[in-house]
Amino acid sequence: MATILFDGVAYGMLLFVLACGLAVTLGLMNFVNLAHGAFAMAGGYATVLLMDRAGVPFLACLPVAFLGTAVIGLVLERTLYRHMYRRSHLDQVLFSIGLVFMSVSGMTWAMGSSQQNVKLPDWLMGRVELMGVHVGIYRTFIIVLCGLLAIGLQFGLTHTRFGSRLRAAVDDARVARGLGIPVGAVFAVTFAVGSGLAGLGGALGTEILGLDPNFPLKFMIYFLIVVAVGGTSGIAGPFAASLLLGIADVAGKYYIPAIGAFIVYFVMIAVLVLRPNGLFARPR
Repeated sequence: MATILFDGVAYGMLLFVLACGLAVTLGLMNFVNLAHGAFAMAGGYATVLLMDRAGVPFLACLPVAFLGTAVIGLVLERTLYRHMYRRSHLDQVLFSIGLVFMSVSGMTWAMGSSQQNVKLPDWLMGRVELMGVHVGIYRTFIIVLCGLLAIGLQFGLTHTRFGSRLRAAVDDARVARGLGIPVGAVFAVTFAVGSGLAGLGGALGTEILGLDPNFPLKFMIYFLIVVAVGGTSGIAGPFAASLLLGIADVAGKYYIPAIGAFIVYFVMIAVLVLRPNGLFARPR
């Protein structure tokens, strides 16, 4: 039971890093970006290429995956996404889902449709016994790294000048501009950071989740569930939702394999029936 709980927490932490960028763009920027998984896929493929063809160590690939996808996100935000901010959510959905299919087709053409794998360093492989519980070393690494990221993001949103500018720009962009806040630049940096986090999650998740060109389509629903269950008030909601869904998914597949894949949907329905606006809804 303790091992399942541990693996569920690790999976939930990974879901959080993958989905928190969408939580920021959808919850704080009010933009529906269904192409968020494409940035995660880009980070995963960047890691595979760097390790297999350039011999770059795994740990060195992680910042490259973050920065590379952040740059891609920044370029796309400045050239494409910024024109969609004032459009309806339906337009945003159609636009971003089109980008998803383009990314899937492009990656299939460039890398083929086969599953990609990464070879972790020896010191990240295997299991160790901790207080009588056998825990995976790599999953422990994910929990520690993603936990630090969650703390850093929450601190950045609530205790920094950039976080206060972002909240002001979201609440009333016109007044924020009148106060001298560069709303466009704030949104661009926020979108880039969210894209970079998705790329980092893709790099970390390749060994656990697998990687192929259909990655954005397979995990799109998981990202949306995390945001729906957690609410759109900030980072705390998606973080709690990711842990809840990760534990429920792992435990369900272990104890009830016949319907384990549907447990996350049952959890989502139960939470939304009790709290329609999510666990941490934005106050009205």
